[in-house]
Amino acid sequence: MAASICFSVVSHGHGPLLHRLLTQMNAQPRLRGARVVVTLNLASEAFDAALYAALDLRVVRNPSPQGFGSNHNAAFTLCDADWFGILNPDLALLDEEPFIAMLARAGEADAKGPALTGLIAPRVVAANHTPEDSVRANLTPWSLVRRVTGHREPLQVRGDARRGAPFFWVAGMCLLVRTDAYRAVGGFDERFFLYCEDYDLCARLYNAGWAIRLDERASIIHEAQRDSHRTGRHLRMHLSSLAKVWLSGAFWRVTLLAPKT
Repeated sequence: MAASICFSVVSHGHGPLLHRLLTQMNAQPRLRGARVVVTLNLASEAFDAALYAALDLRVVRNPSPQGFGSNHNAAFTLCDADWFGILNPDLALLDEEPFIAMLARAGEADAKGPALTGLIAPRVVAANHTPEDSVRANLTPWSLVRRVTGHREPLQVRGDARRGAPFFWVAGMCLLVRTDAYRAVGGFDERFFLYCEDYDLCARLYNAGWAIRLDERASIIHEAQRDSHRTGRHLRMHLSSLAKVWLSGAFWRVTLLAPKT
């Protein structure tokens, strides 16, 4: 491999979607030998690691379901690479894997820029290749009102989110995080459960002086599943996480100190 990446994928009974993603990764020459920690969050989920022999798979089977943050934090303890890749199981590659090129471009920018890249993400598109709103402005009550009233156009950004520049954050379906940065901020905050962990991680990285980068030249497909729109339980968890965000020091530091666009 041209870059050192350990991936973490958590499945909640995603079976066929997980198989599709791992099959695609398994076929990528530049990912041969890459460590992939697969966490099966449902104890009964069937999984055959032998189908993905080109990858260095580590399979974790939870006796009971854990949250998004705790699952990826646990997977991080099995990571010995320079970068930690957080992937949803319902992703699909457009063609070749985008990750190695993303890190190469980040390295070139880091050699010139004022802050090291702590987190990098591709543009995310839906199954029909239309852009998703995976890159977002600060998570304020007003931004949430815009989203629920149908304003979900992708945010257009100029440059990195870093100290001295406007803040943006990226949704957590596909993130590459520098392991030193992830370790420095303590990974995901496990007080969040299922929602807003990604915002909180981006805000803490930004506040700690790491750059958040969107790679406009890289794309990946995401088949979105918006559970908060379907069940009252997920909606309650979403609202609880939003309350934690708006009471957090990370949110207020970004809100009060980051330059506005």
